[in-house]
Amino acid sequence: MSNNTGKTHSNVLTEGASRAAARAMLRGVGFSKEDLHKPIIGIANTWTEIGPCNFHLRDISEAVKQGVREAGGTPMEFNTVTISDGITMGTEGMKASLISREVIADSIELVARGNAFDGLVCIAGCDKNMPAAIMALARLDIPGLMLYGGSIAPGHLHVGADGKTPEPGSSKEIDITIQQVFEAIGAHAAGKINDAQLEEVEASACPGPGACGGQFTANTMAMAGEFLGISPIQLTGVPAMDAAKHEASRAAGRLVMDLARSGLTPRQIMTRQSLENAIAAVCASGGSTNAVLHLLAIASELDIPLTMDDFDQISARTPLICDLQPGGHFVAKDYQQAGGSRVLAKRLLDRGQLHNTPTVSGRTIHEEAGLAEETQG
Repeated sequence: MSNNTGKTHSNVLTEGASRAAARAMLRGVGFSKEDLHKPIIGIANTWTEIGPCNFHLRDISEAVKQGVREAGGTPMEFNTVTISDGITMGTEGMKASLISREVIADSIELVARGNAFDGLVCIAGCDKNMPAAIMALARLDIPGLMLYGGSIAPGHLHVGADGKTPEPGSSKEIDITIQQVFEAIGAHAAGKINDAQLEEVEASACPGPGACGGQFTANTMAMAGEFLGISPIQLTGVPAMDAAKHEASRAAGRLVMDLARSGLTPRQIMTRQSLENAIAAVCASGGSTNAVLHLLAIASELDIPLTMDDFDQISARTPLICDLQPGGHFVAKDYQQAGGSRVLAKRLLDRGQLHNTPTVSGRTIHEEAGLAEETQG
């Protein structure tokens, strides 16, 4: 088969008379003869029932697979582990979190190498599985991308006349995130709210699937992925339960087929300059300091020298542009609604702080910035 179809690696698995046994087993789980002669795209899924960040990723995966099929490929989904920082925090289980990053990266690499995929989409939705996915893509260097599962919608809390104190049954509501639950735990411990008020906050904060809504580690690393160029800018930031999420995920599936056919790989996309773009974006958005930990690990996988001094130097010249929780007022859905990472890229470009690097969309980051549309309100 011609390489311009995108089937550049999986021939060793599926082509020729000697591979009849392999094809027979794959046909046993529903793949057709025709399916197996198309480019094979691995879909790494960090789905779990343990927590909202990754709970909906099977739905995301179905949309991605639909897009891959529409673009002429055959998707093959596989799973990996994940740990919720938010749930395990304050317990012995939190010690598993950073270790999980390495296990997730290893497992994605292992399955992808073992099955000679022609391309790879890593679907991730939480603090450690997103950097893990990017680390695996860096190691494998086959056409691929990381797709964020999306942020959670804000909860709605009934409050009293002060607009802040929980008041079950009140007609006045405010938007809240998991941040307000942690604050309520402290208020309860200090005797400022009672059990019923704490319950009201707890029951209201997480209305469905998606990652924690502020510019905590998950949303920070999702945005960093866009500026690294390894996540499709604007598509990946659509919130988890947004009506547009299905089509955005479908588009990501079609996009990975473009990458497979063009031969553009993660190491061609993620360079020293794209790492500097990601650092600048983290600083400008008031992102999580955990980005330092993860971007250093990603740089190491790419064999690119990066130190704490680089973060200090970029931080010193980068203004805070976004007004996002936990230090600000707004949440990830507001960021996306206001124009998302294209608008932030435009702001950095206008300041001369954005290198012109490639992205998985086929456009450079400067071209993506040129498509920015900022909404008001």
